[in-house]
Amino acid sequence: MPFPATHPALAQALAEQGYDEPTPVQAAVLERGADDRDLLVSAQTGSGKTVAYGLAMASTILGEAPRLGDAGAPVVLTIAPTRELAMQVRGELAWLYGKTNARVIACVGGMDSRREQRELAAGAHMVVGTPGRLRDHLERGHLDLSALEVVVLDEADEMLDLGFKEDLEFILEATPPERRTLLFSATIAKDIAALAGKYQKRAWRIDTAGGGEPHGDIEYRAMRVAPNEIEHAVVNVLRFFEARGALVFCGTREAVRHLHAALRERGFDAVGLSGEMTQRERTDALQALRDGRARVCVATDVAARGLDLPNLDLVIHADLPANRQGLLHRSGRTGRAGRKGISVLLVPYTRRRRAEQLLASAQIDAAWSGPPSAEAIRAGDQERLLHDPILTEPAAEEDLALARLVMESIGPEAIAAALIRLHRSHQPAPEDLYDPGEPRGAGGREERAPREARRRRDDEAPTGGDNVWFRLAVGRDSNADPKWLVPLICRRGHVIKKDIGAIRIFDRETKFEIAASVADRFLAAVKATPEEPIRIEPAGAPGLRKERPDDRRPDKGPRPPKPFKPHAKKSNAARR
Repeated sequence: MPFPATHPALAQALAEQGYDEPTPVQAAVLERGADDRDLLVSAQTGSGKTVAYGLAMASTILGEAPRLGDAGAPVVLTIAPTRELAMQVRGELAWLYGKTNARVIACVGGMDSRREQRELAAGAHMVVGTPGRLRDHLERGHLDLSALEVVVLDEADEMLDLGFKEDLEFILEATPPERRTLLFSATIAKDIAALAGKYQKRAWRIDTAGGGEPHGDIEYRAMRVAPNEIEHAVVNVLRFFEARGALVFCGTREAVRHLHAALRERGFDAVGLSGEMTQRERTDALQALRDGRARVCVATDVAARGLDLPNLDLVIHADLPANRQGLLHRSGRTGRAGRKGISVLLVPYTRRRRAEQLLASAQIDAAWSGPPSAEAIRAGDQERLLHDPILTEPAAEEDLALARLVMESIGPEAIAAALIRLHRSHQPAPEDLYDPGEPRGAGGREERAPREARRRRDDEAPTGGDNVWFRLAVGRDSNADPKWLVPLICRRGHVIKKDIGAIRIFDRETKFEIAASVADRFLAAVKATPEEPIRIEPAGAPGLRKERPDDRRPDKGPRPPKPFKPHAKKSNAARR
């Protein structure tokens, strides 16, 4: 449907930006009942809510006037949880109100506060900022809220999660009581409802989030991976989908640094985003994504809050999110404004149950599979090459003349081979990954290592003294297999394959031998990385159940079972 009647200047701006019809949240805020009311809105990430509250505030700050008056004390204050989102909102409001003489400025942490002070002193119609920086300007007397008509809380749930409740209340207490308050949140939890009840009056409730259901435009996939092959799995997922833009989530800053470096080393155009980066570094990284110089962004949850990146078709959870909200928030970076997207969870065997619980709590039916194989990636490369526009576009006469000359000099097969080499030179090589399939049921017996692993006892087992036994807190019920356990042991303990002896896999644990000559160094390396999800610790040698001393009496054979004697029924008085 076309956009409902809105201010002519805003309607013109929407048309120039290619907005043909409103999203559900944009249509809802323009309904007759929402006019000049406080709004309490729950909407999915990527639903167009920035434009929605931009349209909603027009009736209050513009009315029938064609343009805004001279800039002075701000009439609109928008509060966002992060610097990136605040800068993004500033850009959206700037083009939406560009034909109304609006002056929009941003006040965010990490930027030059003195420059912001000068901009505030020069006057502004709209101020967009983060809670901490806005409070700082208020306390220093740089920000005058006496003329404020509308205050917007964007992603209010994220601001409360980040600990900005006190700052928000301080700012809201400083605003005029007759202002409009527009509160936007992914969900309306108890703390959000309490905030709305305290600072809103007769709020008009709008719910376009589908009751917390997952995004309909996102395809969810869960991929089984070995715990030590997460990095390789990220490579194969990126290569398999060949998305125009991809966002990879890690749990820690250190994980972001490591994975970012690994992807760059393999030839990916990747940038990193984490809380330890300076504002300049974060701005440069985002600009590289927006102008196409980078295709992959590796980020922590905090750094990626509120990001709206162009052409983002793929989200990869290299580390599982902490909870249901984290899963939906991360995945919501793709599948925005009607576009399709894919969200891939990389699930180590040891965290299968946790992943299933996350998906169930978010009401997501994900397709389970192994990681993309190198063969499948090469087949996709071949298909993309055959349909590449470079082969299908009409050639100019000048190009055809040069082609005939090259064919006469080299030949068609050599030319085709050179084209294939050129095509592959821009693509990182896929990795060979291990996928044992669905989890096996625990049978209560020891899982013997495959024949090649057992053979290693005779051919490759450590020599020179007794070996030392260690245990891994993973077994048959987590699909433990020497194919991925051996690389994991080598990486964690800084040893090589020949230093590993026998491997015994049980239902819930695995025991393995390490050569005595390197055992101390192995244990020190293991203790230096305590945050790893699979514990390694010293253990005794595995063996059969020992016979108890009283199971057999000397010269008398096995001890006979004791006769069964029923207990006499006690009276209630006796029991008391």
